[in-house]
Amino acid sequence: MAAPAPVIAVDGPSGTGKGTVCLRLAEVLGWHLLDSGAIYRVLAHAALARGLDLEDPAALAGAARSLNLEFLAGRAEGVLVLLDGQDVTHAIRTEVAGNAASRVAAVPSVRAALLERQRACRRAPGLVADGRDMGTVVFPDAELKVFLTASAEERAQRRYKQLKGKGAGVSLPALIKDITERDERDRARSVSPLVPAPDARVLDTTHMDIEAVFDMVMGMVRERGLSR
Repeated sequence: MAAPAPVIAVDGPSGTGKGTVCLRLAEVLGWHLLDSGAIYRVLAHAALARGLDLEDPAALAGAARSLNLEFLAGRAEGVLVLLDGQDVTHAIRTEVAGNAASRVAAVPSVRAALLERQRACRRAPGLVADGRDMGTVVFPDAELKVFLTASAEERAQRRYKQLKGKGAGVSLPALIKDITERDERDRARSVSPLVPAPDARVLDTTHMDIEAVFDMVMGMVRERGLSR
């Protein structure tokens, strides 16, 4: 029986540079990319659009099982996310969608419904998995596990600059509050809490720019003999 394709699992909260690092790793290595956070954001967006109760586990699990989701990579603007054939790439990146995703992700039946869908992304030549429980639950046998972290204040500052750059009206104190509450919810949930795997390499990116973060993670990849 052939060995499963190798996996690099990168976990941590939003605003740590996780998404950018994973996208660049996948591009450099020529591997597939799994953005598991986008899956939960799409589900949350779909639930809100359909008027589902975010406190109804059965309704949310049903939506998760029937989610018509597609990722189109290799485009100049990055990965395109389609829900029922419609482009929701930008709609799922709002603070509303992010907070709803955190609530949806805390539902055990939802996580169970999406587990196999995530594992099915493991294909040759390899997979870079971006999430919150990639190294602990989804791919516990990953060849490399990295956990990125940063202070809530720094992550809020990064998000604030990003949103202001897009012309959005946003409050920094409100962002810090939202991020702190989301972190606590993610860490305290009963299933797949946001914690590093015991064998994960933990990297605090608070005082690092994205180039330095990528270089350090790429160094870990080379140490494990996973680069070409």
